[in-house]
Amino acid sequence: MTLAPFIHAMGRGPGRARSLTGPEAEDAMRLILAGRADRHAIGALLMLMRYRGETPDEIAGFTRAVRENLPALPQVDLDWPSYAAGRTRGLPWFLWAVKRLAQGGKRVLIHGWNSHQSDGADVRSALALVGIARAQDADDAARLLDRDNIAYLPLEAIAPRLLDLLRLREVLGLRSCINTVCRMLNPAQAPAAVQGVFHPPYLALQQAAGALLGQLQLAILKGGGGEFERNPSKPVTLWRLVEGQPVETLLPPLTPEPQRLSDLPLTLEDFASGTTQDPFARAIIAGTAEAARLTSPQSIPA
Repeated sequence: MTLAPFIHAMGRGPGRARSLTGPEAEDAMRLILAGRADRHAIGALLMLMRYRGETPDEIAGFTRAVRENLPALPQVDLDWPSYAAGRTRGLPWFLWAVKRLAQGGKRVLIHGWNSHQSDGADVRSALALVGIARAQDADDAARLLDRDNIAYLPLEAIAPRLLDLLRLREVLGLRSCINTVCRMLNPAQAPAAVQGVFHPPYLALQQAAGALLGQLQLAILKGGGGEFERNPSKPVTLWRLVEGQPVETLLPPLTPEPQRLSDLPLTLEDFASGTTQDPFARAIIAGTAEAARLTSPQSIPA
């Protein structure tokens, strides 16, 4: 079997083309991950999906197929994907929010691919400044979670083929639905998850895909550079799943004056201290942690 039937279904032309069903998306991704799909066909499929706009069924189907190939991971309380491009964000203050949750007793797995960032916003470089260890593989992640309640697991350590697909952006010049699949991945099957988006239409898409995947607790927001990071000077709507049911929760501003996350006049040294007295930076950390706690308010303490 090849990807041709799936490409044919999506590219037949006006009035005849259609999106893939969930099972079709699963079958297509299984072919891709097994190395049985032509690279040109993969690019055609992903770009057709981008042009048409990916659907919750397609995202859920792709995600299910990828999960079949993931290594076993230890139980965690909260899944925290980090896949933003970083072009419009400042320092990754959200890492201090994640650390705060772990210090409160919750096991948090961060997974991502951010090594292409620069100008001080590189999430991977900032991990050590916050005291979050980077795992080498699934076994190492289990060790770090037992020790610290938190670990960062690089995408290439658990799904190198998925990273290959993600990096097709460098060839195609456009993001693909693989960015969304990575955010939906939840490799440890945590009962609660957070997700950030950059483009608002993905809020509803990821909420619906999460419901199809059986995610019980989920919170999605339009965050800094696409990360789950709240701008405390603006109202923000959390697109949630509460026991699998869609809910929208409006959070009011925490600071009086509008401000962009990237406007903070702080350095990496300020960031590394973790004790900045800047009220806006402190509000970013507190507001992001508060939003994350709403994914599971009975089990994630302040």
